[in-house]
Amino acid sequence: MPKFAWPRSIRSKIMLSTAAVTTVTTLLTISVCFSLFQTFLKRNQLQSAEYSLQVLSGNISSHMENILGFSQWCCTSMELGRYLEAFQNTEQMPSISSENSSLRITALSAYERLKEEYQNNSSHEYLTQVIISPVNRRNYLQISDTSSASTPQTIDHFCQTDIFQTLLEASPYPWPIIDNPLVSASASQVIPVIRPVHSPYGSRVVGWCYISISERIFLDLLEVFPLEEDARLYIHLGEHTYCRQNGHLVEIAPEYQILADISGQAFNEESHVSQVLLDNGRKRIMITCPLGPEGWFVSQVLSEKSYQAQFQAYLLLTVGIAGVLCLIGLTLYALLNRIINRPVQKILEKITAVSQGDFSREPAIEWENEWGLIGQGINQMSENVVTLMNKKVEDEKQKKDLEYQILQSQINPHFLYNTLNSIKWMATIQNATGIAEMTTALARLMKNVSKGTSALIPLREELDLVKDYSLIQQYRYGGNITIDYQIDDPLLLQCLIHRFTLQPIIENAMFHGIEPKGCAGKILIRAEFGSDGQPSHSWRISIRDNGVGMTDEMIDKVLKGDSQSSANFFRHVGISNVNKRIQYDFGENYGISIESSIGEYTLMSITLPCRFLPASDGRAVSIAAHTIANHSAD
Repeated sequence: MPKFAWPRSIRSKIMLSTAAVTTVTTLLTISVCFSLFQTFLKRNQLQSAEYSLQVLSGNISSHMENILGFSQWCCTSMELGRYLEAFQNTEQMPSISSENSSLRITALSAYERLKEEYQNNSSHEYLTQVIISPVNRRNYLQISDTSSASTPQTIDHFCQTDIFQTLLEASPYPWPIIDNPLVSASASQVIPVIRPVHSPYGSRVVGWCYISISERIFLDLLEVFPLEEDARLYIHLGEHTYCRQNGHLVEIAPEYQILADISGQAFNEESHVSQVLLDNGRKRIMITCPLGPEGWFVSQVLSEKSYQAQFQAYLLLTVGIAGVLCLIGLTLYALLNRIINRPVQKILEKITAVSQGDFSREPAIEWENEWGLIGQGINQMSENVVTLMNKKVEDEKQKKDLEYQILQSQINPHFLYNTLNSIKWMATIQNATGIAEMTTALARLMKNVSKGTSALIPLREELDLVKDYSLIQQYRYGGNITIDYQIDDPLLLQCLIHRFTLQPIIENAMFHGIEPKGCAGKILIRAEFGSDGQPSHSWRISIRDNGVGMTDEMIDKVLKGDSQSSANFFRHVGISNVNKRIQYDFGENYGISIESSIGEYTLMSITLPCRFLPASDGRAVSIAAHTIANHSAD
């Protein structure tokens, strides 16, 4: 199988890169838009349907709550209970007549109270008939519209049916929808509510309450419910399922099969969302919401036509976006070809000419953009080739001159050292021991300055330099300044320190600390391994003098380099210079810190990492590592 070969020409690369970027961007945009639009449409349709069902459920629940509250009142009212208690015995109690005023008053009082409660109920328009009857079914109270008035014969016949006894004793209530059983040739259906009424003086049943709820409680709301042509709406009352057909509620068998529960997509915790398979073999989404009484639900199968219509609109929008992206890609290709490919071709031609020896200037490649800057650079390069070659020859000559100067600068200190050594022997011969010692110290000091190029030396060599320098200064001050050395561990003498680190600090202690005090002074140099508060595997060397001390402002100036040493020989190696060299090489955790008290002392501490010169047998390194580990453990 042949391998893919990346094109070499810029034109081909631009075409391929632009096509790849445009294709990937288009596919990614289409995928994201398609996914987002599809999710948005589903959620929007689901949310809209769920909201409509909740409005329908809220209205029906409100009416049923009022009706069931009225039914509960009929079964527990004291006035109705006393009425039923008075008329429950057919054999001992005659019918109401003008001669029995007490019974008449009881019946009228109960009826007026029932009528008042009925009229005060905000949902009484859906109550087609209310009957309160004693067990003997005589002398019952009835409230109904004109078309629903019942006769005693009709009531007696209904009470003898199986459905009456079933509903009277049912628990839970089945909530059937039937033709009105108390009205002949009824054109409407009702939901009968039949409940026993107990005596107010005990648990004995003294009568029953019959309330018929018109199916209009559903139909009036379903007429204004927004339902698409291919959508379906079901009312579930207990174990019965109804749908609206020809202006009535008709009981049907379920026309769907639940495939999966996807209630996680619902917006309300009480809603239930399922994927169902309809009788026509189509998969749809169904939302179910509670209606009010326990066992009442309303379900809607969402419309597919509405979803497809909106989906097609979004699909056209997605295709339009893809077309715009492709057009942008073509425009980008043409633009990049004009901006990049053509200038590159011109510049390549010029470079080819230069490689063949043509160093003339080409104004055609000096455009007013970045490519023009490159063209100007190529032209400038072409004109300066000869100049650069001459400059290279001149640089070689200067390099030789510098090497000669460096050699000369190395000869001067050696010549001075040899001269001082001669003076020392002359002073020794003449028995001038002071001059000999001072000359010897100066010679060793000059030798340290001239020898070696390493920036880091062992502490032992740095202390030797300090001893030579202090010896010269002690002759100057007549021995009034003493320097003591305290090395806590011999291994510290092998620790590396920058060359000329201690001399500027000793010089500062002598000239600016002890000399202004006008009396004998003492300087203590102490080396120790790092302690708490310092970086691990570090060591510290401190220089303490009993001079005049320093203010905080003076300390700040010394560390910043505002105050220079007065010694001309070491004027370029001040305290600030030492501090910067340490931090440049080892980091800001290391360096010089100054502590001082006016008239008492000045303490300069130098914190350095533990580093050693490599030993050929490896013993120095291993001893150093072991010692550092012991100090860290302590």
